Amino acid sequence: MLVLAGCAGTTGSSATAAAATGANATDVNTVTADGTATVSASPDRAEITVAVESTADNASAARSQVAADVERLREALTDAGYEVRTVDFRLSPEYDHSGNERELIGYRAYHSIAFETSPDDAGSAVDLAVDNGANAVRDVRFTLSDERRAELREEALAEAVNDARATVETAAGAANRSVGIELSMRVGSAGVSPYDSRVVYETAADAGASTSFDPGPVTVSASVTVTYELE
Repeated sequence: MLVLAGCAGTTGSSATAAAATGANATDVNTVTADGTATVSASPDRAEITVAVESTADNASAARSQVAADVERLREALTDAGYEVRTVDFRLSPEYDHSGNERELIGYRAYHSIAFETSPDDAGSAVDLAVDNGANAVRDVRFTLSDERRAELREEALAEAVNDARATVETAAGAANRSVGIELSMRVGSAGVSPYDSRVVYETAADAGASTSFDPGPVTVSASVTVTYELE
């Protein structure tokens, strides 16, 4: 977006207003432009969510089975150096709706936990969880650490400002004007693209199947709106 403003002797006028009053390019003394930029980098963090689910005839049995499996899972992950946290727990009745009336057939318990690791370690971490009680892998998310995200945010902002200035310089050059200092700047919210990953199952001759991932790049975008003085 490009907005020319500021007819001689006035402030805050838009390009449309300037045209309506018969002003020409030499009457304009400010110009506003949007700038956007996107930068990308390989992920440096993997966020994994796994779960234990169990069904039983009664609620107590379902809860007890899940509790035992989660304890084993938590211990294995903690011993491997991961910090785990509970993200969801549910205990609910299960019904058969095939007849005229619903019939209680048992209870389902569900307990999910999450932990973080490096992208290169994600496959082995999933295998460790599955081998120690997890019977569902809910999410494997490849993303950026706060520090790396902040670095990319700064880079994207700098490129967005350059993008806005390039637009302004093109417009100013067409009007035989030059671009002066920045008079104001508004920074938009940062955007982080959804992670991109593929699950690849690699079969080792002597170790059975193992899980590995091929994550795509994570992108961070930034936008600015800058008003410049025209000379």
